[in-house]
Amino acid sequence: MQQRYIGNSGLRSSALSLGTMTWARETDDQDASELLRTFVDAGGTLVDTAASYADGQAEALLGALLGDVVSRTEVVISTKAGVSPSDGRQKVDASRNAMLSGLDASLARLGTDYVDIWFAQAWDPNVPLDETLSALDFAVRSGRARYAGISNYNGWQTAKAAAVAGFPLVANQSEYSLVRRNAEAELIPAVEDAGLGLMAWAPLGRGVLTGKYRGHVPADSRAAGTRFAAYVEPYLEQPASRVVEAVAMAARGLGRSSLDVALSWLLTRHGVATAVVGARTPVQLKEILDAQLTPLPAEIARALEDVSSGSPAL
Repeated sequence: MQQRYIGNSGLRSSALSLGTMTWARETDDQDASELLRTFVDAGGTLVDTAASYADGQAEALLGALLGDVVSRTEVVISTKAGVSPSDGRQKVDASRNAMLSGLDASLARLGTDYVDIWFAQAWDPNVPLDETLSALDFAVRSGRARYAGISNYNGWQTAKAAAVAGFPLVANQSEYSLVRRNAEAELIPAVEDAGLGLMAWAPLGRGVLTGKYRGHVPADSRAAGTRFAAYVEPYLEQPASRVVEAVAMAARGLGRSSLDVALSWLLTRHGVATAVVGARTPVQLKEILDAQLTPLPAEIARALEDVSSGSPAL
C-alpha cells in the first residue's frame, strides 16, 4: 500500500487508514482482530480511534490486540479527545483538564505510553482556543503524543488554530467524499496553506458510494439498524443518489468496483493524506483492499466532479 507523508511533517501513513468507530459494538473482538491483522499484512499502518467510540471500548479493544495480533511498532495510532457522551448525546469539552484527562484514559485503555497523533475532536465554542491548543502542545512536549492535530474544524477554525498554535499541527480529520465536497470551498485551502494533511473520514459517503444501497437498504447494513440509521439517511436521497449512480456507471465502464472509483478519486485530491475507511467486517475490508486505488482517467474524474459539484453541504 502506498505510504504518504502527513502534511509537511515527517510522519508517514498508509494511503488508507483503518477506522474503529464500530469496534466493540457492531464489530466484535474476533472480527476486529482479523481486520487489524489483514490491514497490516496489506501494508496498512495508521489505525484511527477515539475516546468517544463506544465510550472508550473501541480503544480498549485495540489495546487488547496490540502485542498479540500486531506489535505496537507496526502501527501508527491516532486517537481523539474532547467529545464524551452525556444523557445520550455527545458533549464537547475541549478544556485543558478534559483533554489531558481524556488522553491519560486513552493511553491506559490502549496499553501504550504514547499515541502517534492526538486530535482535538471538535471545536469547542465555550473554551478559549489557546487553552485547547495548550493541551495538545503539552501532550507532545511530554512525549505522550508524537504529533497533534484537529478534527472537524472548518476552514476559518483550522486557519486560526494553525496561526495561534506555537507548535506545528500536522493534520485535520474531516469528512470528505464525492457526496460531501464542501471541504473544497475553504477547509482544503486552509489545510494546504497551513501545511496540514487532511485525513478524510467517511470517504465512501458513509457507505453509499459502494453502491450497496442502490434500490434497497440491506438488512445487515448500518442504515437498517437503529444506532447508525440517522448517520446514513441523508445520503440515501437526491442529490447523493445521483452521484452514486454516476460512480456505478464509471465503475462499470472501467471494470472496477464503485468503492475503488470513489476512493481513487479522493486520494488524488489536493491536501488528502489518507482516507479513513471504517470497514465493519473482514469481508468489507477485503473488498477495499482489493481496490486498485490508481488515478481515474481525466475525463471520468471530470464527469464525476461535474455530477457531484451541485451537492449541498449535507
